[in-house]
Amino acid sequence: MLLTITTTVRPATDLGYLLVKHPERVQTFEQSFGTAHVFYPDASPDRCTAALLLDVDPIKLAKARKTPDLSLGQYVNDRPYAASSLLASAMANVFRTAMRGASRDRAELAATPIPLTVTLPALPCRGGAEAARRLFEPLGWRVTARPVPLDPEFPQWGDSRYVTLTLEGELKLADALNQVYVLLPVLDDSKHYWIASDEVDKLIRAGTGWLAAHPERGRITRRYLANRRGLVRTALARLAEADDRPEDALDRDPIDEEPAASDPTAAEPGDAETGTEAAAPPVPLAERRVQAVLDVLRAEEAQRVIDLGCGSGKLLTRLLQDPYFRSVAGTDVSPRAIMIAQRRLKPARLTRAQEERLNLFTAALTYADDRFHGYDAAVLMEVIEHVDVPRLPAVERVVFGDARHRVVVVTTPNAEYNVRYEGLTGFRHPDHRFEWTRAEFREWAARVAGAYGYQVRYVPVGDDDTEVGAPTQMGVFTR
Repeated sequence: MLLTITTTVRPATDLGYLLVKHPERVQTFEQSFGTAHVFYPDASPDRCTAALLLDVDPIKLAKARKTPDLSLGQYVNDRPYAASSLLASAMANVFRTAMRGASRDRAELAATPIPLTVTLPALPCRGGAEAARRLFEPLGWRVTARPVPLDPEFPQWGDSRYVTLTLEGELKLADALNQVYVLLPVLDDSKHYWIASDEVDKLIRAGTGWLAAHPERGRITRRYLANRRGLVRTALARLAEADDRPEDALDRDPIDEEPAASDPTAAEPGDAETGTEAAAPPVPLAERRVQAVLDVLRAEEAQRVIDLGCGSGKLLTRLLQDPYFRSVAGTDVSPRAIMIAQRRLKPARLTRAQEERLNLFTAALTYADDRFHGYDAAVLMEVIEHVDVPRLPAVERVVFGDARHRVVVVTTPNAEYNVRYEGLTGFRHPDHRFEWTRAEFREWAARVAGAYGYQVRYVPVGDDDTEVGAPTQMGVFTR
């Protein structure tokens, strides 16, 4: 199996200093399952390529197994040819110094992003080419994942589960090596060795600086640790500390905000016996919430809008799609959220005009920031309930006192409506710090409006239940 790393930074042969492997020599490293060779097929001042070739010995690999396997498959398989955790292990042994980001002779270069191209000719890829893009693109790579056909002579057989993967980008070499080291076994979804507790330490160490903010970190953690629940929980807890987020907010989704229909005897849409036409599917509450915000912004003639706490960018996407909104900004305290929003928006999908209208950045709502200024309206859509109650006054001062937008739109869950969600015993989302009743929300909104010179009106969002109100409550503050 083969891995190549190419750079065009000048002088490109400095790659040898970073890898601590001389470009003019072939070096060999014995592994428990075979032999690793490092050599340079191309080494010039303008372009340098380092290759790691792993020659797997099937007999050594079979003997290394803790549990006996009497099948022929232990000797005849794809392990000698396809990149996998075997290659990741060889990387850790051969490029240990480079993966730490250490270089005695080129320390400054080791700490600098450089142009890199990483190629894996044959990589088992569970989920296909899209899975490779989903894992590597958020890290700043341009990803080319070309499926390998089962047999070029018989195209009707289709593609194999392997891809030829090429990654291009400007990253520190240590980051690139650690990302490939972690994601190789994740894409292959198979490890050749026993998963022990020290694997968590390896994952956290190799994931420093990028894994905590990765939008797929839950999937990466589970697959890397072979779904060992105890180890996965430990790893997620440590990643949560790195991102300053509650542990259970990492890997759990909020509840489905569409409760089951209250009338189980109602006829199904499109009932053939009654001859009724199929009813349109209900509009999800999340979509109704976005549409309600857009309607308010248009009614208030707010053409310059900032989404405070933009999360994954659902509202930003809709704002950019509507040319009525001339200037759109999004901000969130979580770098992970901004990364997800960037991935959702994907510059390649935006027109030049849309790119010019967009400003996306990381910021905390508890601190005054000049970048919040200059907009007609600010939106806090499902945001305030994620703020610790003692910190709410700081958010109020920043949004209503310092930025002082002409319009502020706030939406938050209606706690009274939670009884309509079967099985819900706590909050709707594991990261919520509180959920207010309608009276509590109105008391807060009236106090804030009075303190900062606003008027406020209330808009129910979703079906308005006669007993418990609508699932989402909205306050529209105007100055």
